[in-house]
Amino acid sequence: MSSLTATAEPQLTPTPPDRPGYKVNGWRVLRSEWAKLWSLRSTWITLTLGLLFLLVFGLIVSLQFNAGNLDRDFATSKAVDLSLFGIPFAQLALGVLGVLVMAGEYSTGMIRSTLAAVPRRLPVLWSKAGLYGLVATAVGTAGVAITFLVGNRIVSGTSAAQSLSDSGVVRSLLGAGLYLGLIGVTCVALGALLRSVAGGISVLVGVFVLAPGLTRLLPSSWQDNVGPYLPSNAGESMYTLTPDPSALSPGAGLAVILCWTVLALAGAAYRLKRKDV
Repeated sequence: MSSLTATAEPQLTPTPPDRPGYKVNGWRVLRSEWAKLWSLRSTWITLTLGLLFLLVFGLIVSLQFNAGNLDRDFATSKAVDLSLFGIPFAQLALGVLGVLVMAGEYSTGMIRSTLAAVPRRLPVLWSKAGLYGLVATAVGTAGVAITFLVGNRIVSGTSAAQSLSDSGVVRSLLGAGLYLGLIGVTCVALGALLRSVAGGISVLVGVFVLAPGLTRLLPSSWQDNVGPYLPSNAGESMYTLTPDPSALSPGAGLAVILCWTVLALAGAAYRLKRKDV
């Protein structure tokens, strides 16, 4: 008598296909930050405000100059000087957005997800600062160029009329755009350093608005040694057509602004790398 033994063949379970490995690299971080920047409604609103400040204030001053309604301080102004009248207002708008780009993620808690996806952390700072700096530079340069072209038509036939080929005009327009871009980078760094929207905006207003006025209360010797090296005064020397003799040269002003920007980025990088979220 024989017995039959049945052996069950093992069933092979299909293995799921391997998921593609997504490696975090600089290009992917840039794309992510680019998408986040333009997904915010505040980005469109604030950039539009910055552009409008450049256009509206520059064109209003040009119209007033053409009508002869400005005081003696504007008697020797040129078209490029009039077109850059809105920069102090535009720098506040672009600076506020720079703070929001970084500090806004801390206020919403989204920074935890961002840093979980990019554990090395510093690429996030470089991407945010670099992208927003380019955007602010583009908006600023476009704004002052359009304002100059339109404003120059308004003051044509007056002593303020100029052309792009005149000495210093292109340097002033490019210097203004670059200054606004560096302000944006500095304010992104402020947002990362302070991790507070209110704190970053307060420092922005204090450094770029209040500090230049407060230096006028100092003794004259202190004003000459401190005032030219403030960020706003150094930036003004970058784009002013005929700098004041007591101010820095355009090249020296650019060097000072770059030093302030690098200092802010270094502080932001240290805190981002060494401190917990």
